[in-house]
Amino acid sequence: MKLHLGVFDVPYVDEKGVTTGDVAEILERRYAPMGIFYEAHQQDIADKIGGALEKALRTALMGGPSDLGKVLENSTSEVDEMFKDFLSSREFEYQSRLKGFTFGVPTKAAMKGVNRRLKIKRGARRPSLIDTGQYQASFHSWLEIGK
Repeated sequence: MKLHLGVFDVPYVDEKGVTTGDVAEILERRYAPMGIFYEAHQQDIADKIGGALEKALRTALMGGPSDLGKVLENSTSEVDEMFKDFLSSREFEYQSRLKGFTFGVPTKAAMKGVNRRLKIKRGARRPSLIDTGQYQASFHSWLEIGK
């Protein structure tokens, strides 16, 4: 079983020809948010997926219906929420510093409160990497079984 972390690849707001996949690749190269998230929450992720598998197995052993695909989908939905919280709560910034990423985190845009969702495009200090919120909202994890 292999866990994948990525994004739904859709056109990015106000950026012609740029997709959330492009943005995710740039951010991963520069700041490694998904890699840092996985390192920081590896055990939590394993516990969520393992717990879901255990429930499905118990249900099947007791003769109940068990849709393994749905069980795994639900567990990865929980991982998705964990990543979104990881960014919103600024845990990404904290974990980045613990991993030695002192350059560029928090981002200058976050420190300046750059926010393209606002009419004046600037507001209070915000968490890094969620200017438009589209990268965060498009995050998706999934499991590959059998390879």
